[in-house]
Amino acid sequence: MNSQDFLNMCIAFSVKINMLRKYLRENQHEYNNSDQIQRSGTSIGANYSEACDAESKADFIHKMGIAQKECNETIYWLKVLYGSELITKESYEDLMRDVEKIYGILTASIKTAKSNL
Repeated sequence: MNSQDFLNMCIAFSVKINMLRKYLRENQHEYNNSDQIQRSGTSIGANYSEACDAESKADFIHKMGIAQKECNETIYWLKVLYGSELITKESYEDLMRDVEKIYGILTASIKTAKSNL
């Protein structure tokens, strides 16, 4: 997968997260968790975008690591929302599939970049 395709995947995930936040606010009257997942879920792609313009290989690895941590946080919030019965099993599984795929790509990229240092 090239960098533009991965960025597009991150953008599509961010759009889904924004739609989830909108749903949670309008239909569940849920504000705190919806704000948390919106921040972490949309920052994955933002951090990846910054990594693409990194000043050095070390800076790239650092920014990719931040994106990876944001994936972890997003997974946490998805589990909280599902466990609290604020999202359906279908929504949970769809979003988890996306974020786990993004996490895997970030992990592989970090590993490759570290081995090329």
